[in-house]
Amino acid sequence: MSTYDKSPYVQVGTAEDVLARLPTGRVTVVECYPGVRPSDLLPLLDADLVVDVAEAYRTPVELAALVADELTDDPVFGRLSTRGIEDFFDPDRLAQLRSRVAACPGTVALHGTGASLVVPYDVLVYADLPRWELQQRQRSGELGNLGADNAGERPALLYKRAFFLDWRAADRLKAQLLERVDAFLDTTAERPLIVDGAAVRRGLAQVAARPFRVVPFFDPAPWGGQWMRAVCDLPAGPPNYGWCFDCVPEENSLLLGFGVERLELPALDLVLSRPAELLGERVRARFGDEFPIRFDFLDTMGGGNLSLQVHPLTEHIRDEFGWGYTQDESYYLLDAEPCAHVYLGLRSDVDPDRMLAALREPDFDAAEFVNVLPARKHDHFLIPAGTVHCSGAGSMVLEISATPFIFTFKLWDWGRLGLDGRPRPINIERGRRSLRWDRDTGYVQRELVNVVTPIDKGEGWRCERTGLHEAEPIDTHRHWFTGRVPHETHGSVNVLNLVEGEQVTVEGDFPPFVVHYAETFIVPAAVGSYTIRPSGPSVGAQCATVKAFVRP
Repeated sequence: MSTYDKSPYVQVGTAEDVLARLPTGRVTVVECYPGVRPSDLLPLLDADLVVDVAEAYRTPVELAALVADELTDDPVFGRLSTRGIEDFFDPDRLAQLRSRVAACPGTVALHGTGASLVVPYDVLVYADLPRWELQQRQRSGELGNLGADNAGERPALLYKRAFFLDWRAADRLKAQLLERVDAFLDTTAERPLIVDGAAVRRGLAQVAARPFRVVPFFDPAPWGGQWMRAVCDLPAGPPNYGWCFDCVPEENSLLLGFGVERLELPALDLVLSRPAELLGERVRARFGDEFPIRFDFLDTMGGGNLSLQVHPLTEHIRDEFGWGYTQDESYYLLDAEPCAHVYLGLRSDVDPDRMLAALREPDFDAAEFVNVLPARKHDHFLIPAGTVHCSGAGSMVLEISATPFIFTFKLWDWGRLGLDGRPRPINIERGRRSLRWDRDTGYVQRELVNVVTPIDKGEGWRCERTGLHEAEPIDTHRHWFTGRVPHETHGSVNVLNLVEGEQVTVEGDFPPFVVHYAETFIVPAAVGSYTIRPSGPSVGAQCATVKAFVRP
């Protein structure tokens, strides 16, 4: 029976914090994250003049021309936009809208993305939406991009535009508003939920002082497997589940409990509102108000190989895409079939020109150019940027990485199609710019495979360093234990996964926090000291956690 909790929440308030209706004033603004449906808002708005501020946007053609240089015509990549939501508005239409509001003798309700920028207001409501729900609406054909007439476009193109433009602009505005919001409106579920703004801020402060989990989401993949379906008790519908995003706060949800109600907010709201407590000042100084550590699952148990790929070097990702750091990562094997393997680094005899030419041929043989290594449960493979790599079939990978999201250059995809029936984009030329040809067989064996160093031990526990590579900003420690293990955040957010054992309990200056096998959890930097011990069915049994943190 699965113990994996797919809907974790933090109880932070009471039923009194839930509001029966939206607060109102002479001018009420409902600021919306892109993707919120106007139809979910209109029944809640009671005013003499109700206006969707999208009527003051630039036309889709005008907006497309304005952002063309940032979005580019590439099917996957653009350049991170520095524009704000104010750039979506047409100056003349915005002036006309402001005149309408000024001329109205009664009450006014403005709604939409950018509503808070139109006129001074008395009441501010924020209608929020997690990015995962937004993506589901895009995939269904219901939703296009902000200010664009492109609903029904290929989901990959919708995601690209949202990633490089819409979300950047909306998050900048959200960061300015969170401390001023009078009420938060959860529009994820069919029945919108309204919660007092001050109560939500108190709840976020509580979360930033204790361990918590975000809401994981699961997705099929061309190479996906069947392990997560059983271990995480997933529905039978899709043919496989390849991905689980169990700690990507920019895209995961955070569930806050208010009495029996559950308010679903983007976990990004916590990052933006409590960055010092969550990340730690040292980490924040290095990465800004961004969560720097990503944990996700890659399931190829009963599936196929991932694409052969490489991540950009730091100078490449900065110069071409405008991102300040790259996706250094690692593969930790949660489980593996007897035949499991990974592709990692180049063979020592590889000729670069010959390999680059062969990648363009339909019969490319990866094993001729790339090391194929056996993969066993609890192996840890380190993958600094510039290293060619690929998880092979038969593996259950806990991927531990920095968090630049989509910056992966596929070099070879085994001649298959994506789930949409189209070939997945290959980026050989971009990959060539970042491939480190010196990451060969000898380097891989010395530097990247099970580089385990004992760190410390005590009664009933031992700690060892397993990576990441010294060139990467993130480090990982693995603890094996049958007793209580002391931990300390040392000024950095900690992210952990229970990789061995059925159940443990995390304790400290917060309510005891129970974690089950394969669950990822976050310990904010502000927690400081905490302990982890086997509990429930794991008492007396050996358990293990893998912990990631930003190096001092």
